[in-house]
Amino acid sequence: MTELTTHPGTPQAAAGAAEPAPARPGTPSRPRRALAFWLGRPGLLLSAALLALVLLAALFPSLLTSRDPLAGVPGERLLPPGADHPFGTDQLGRDLYARVVHGSALTLRATGLAVAVGLVAGSLVGLLAGYLGGRADDALMRLTDVLLAVPGLLLSLALVTALGFGTVEVAVAVGVTSVAVFARIMRTEVRRVARTPYVEAARAAGVRRPAVLLRHVLPNAAAPVLVYAAVDFGAVVLQVSSLSFLGYGARPPQPEWGALVASGRDYLASAWWLTTLPGLTIAATVLAANRIARALDGEARETP
Repeated sequence: MTELTTHPGTPQAAAGAAEPAPARPGTPSRPRRALAFWLGRPGLLLSAALLALVLLAALFPSLLTSRDPLAGVPGERLLPPGADHPFGTDQLGRDLYARVVHGSALTLRATGLAVAVGLVAGSLVGLLAGYLGGRADDALMRLTDVLLAVPGLLLSLALVTALGFGTVEVAVAVGVTSVAVFARIMRTEVRRVARTPYVEAARAAGVRRPAVLLRHVLPNAAAPVLVYAAVDFGAVVLQVSSLSFLGYGARPPQPEWGALVASGRDYLASAWWLTTLPGLTIAATVLAANRIARALDGEARETP
């Protein structure tokens, strides 16, 4: 039989040239890139471990301490940190470490609720403003301008005074202060997505506005808003603790973090641990949350 030879320019040669080139063996897979991303950043790993410990304390405090945060021993008043009491004891003989561990649930619950309020309300305002445009956009954006014109702590103080004292009231007040930022981010993304060809094609095909918003616009505009929610988590912890420090949070003897710092300020000269150790816990949690959020934000921007 005669052997067929493929010459340049023939259909067989063109078909061979059209075959995709094999993947380069040096390109790392996604799991390997994720592993390298975390292992190459020791500070990020430490931040993740710290946040995991805080979440564990909030969900299962009995795993970290067996002491009652509300029960005091009069003979153990104002003991410094030691083997029996890692964070020392307070003026009523209560174990400060147990109070910090059990207080993480109250603080993180208020923080999560505040972030949820800002995320949901702000996203709804931004979604409507960006998609409807016109007078609706102008009216909603003027509302956000009013919220941005008032300092966040002052606005939250005014709201919590009107709503009343308590963990839920503090969370709602702090959440309202972040509505404007969430709304502006969502509005910007909605206006960008609304000009894409697939959204215009959906409109031309006669798809109703609510369906376009929910199926096409919202899923493609939500990513930057969720990233900001992660970044905002640390700042909300600080705001919630600040209001609790001022006495607007949970009522004593509930061990909210800000309230723990406030209760020890009269003993700074003789019992420094009452304010220092809860304050360091707040600071470490805020810094860890910010470190993780900004690292993930940067990775998301670099990933094509």
